[in-house]
Amino acid sequence: MKNKLKCVRFEVENKAKIGVLEGDQVRKVQGSIETFWQLTDEVFPLAEVRLLAPCVPRQIICVGLNYRKHADELKMSVPPEPVLFSKAVHTVIGPDAAIVYPPQTKKLSYEAELGVVIKKKMKDVSPEEAHNYILGYTCANDVTARDLQFRDGQWMRSKSFDTFCPLGPWLETELDPTDLAIRLYLNGKVQQDDRTRQMVYNPYELLSYISKNMTLDAGDLVLTGTPAGCGEMRVGDEVAVEIEGIGCLRNTVRAPGEEAKN
Repeated sequence: MKNKLKCVRFEVENKAKIGVLEGDQVRKVQGSIETFWQLTDEVFPLAEVRLLAPCVPRQIICVGLNYRKHADELKMSVPPEPVLFSKAVHTVIGPDAAIVYPPQTKKLSYEAELGVVIKKKMKDVSPEEAHNYILGYTCANDVTARDLQFRDGQWMRSKSFDTFCPLGPWLETELDPTDLAIRLYLNGKVQQDDRTRQMVYNPYELLSYISKNMTLDAGDLVLTGTPAGCGEMRVGDEVAVEIEGIGCLRNTVRAPGEEAKN
């Protein structure tokens, strides 16, 4: 896939498929990210399909404190090397799906992030080679139970409730990730507004660092950190992550048990 594409996962007639966005239509693709993708003649109107999360990762590796101003607002020091943590894979939801506010937390926070999806097995790769291992980029929201994060002293539980990793609306396959506008809107009001050039470690450096510590496989997701401006979400809020060159991911916060299409 050398051409610039918007890759999607979508549902039609209760069946999940993969495809590419062509204007207001989705063309089905045959294959998987581990194999050659072949375009088919099956085309569906975008308005008649439901977009899903654009990837189904086996691992979600995240980077903390990768924007200096975010570290400052948390009253934490910028680390001398990337800080890694993980989210459970059942956190993943797609565009317009509901973020569920769990009863275990009293402080649910949003975190706009650039997501990077891996194309092939990646181990001991240099920053200069990292772009060869990237399938595409997507918008992500690293939802966090902030009170649990500080109470527990480690981040796994606070980051891993179901629905805590909205992704979408698609994967952009050709993009320079080093200087993109990244914004988060809460009920239409800008809360986070920065550029990826303000990262402490750029995406290529992050992928290289991770690959020298653990193997990444096709389909794995790396979240690259969030800018300053993190704040609380409440039931009924609409949160939107917008990244230049990709698009806008929208989700609404719901109480447990409310009807939601996840």
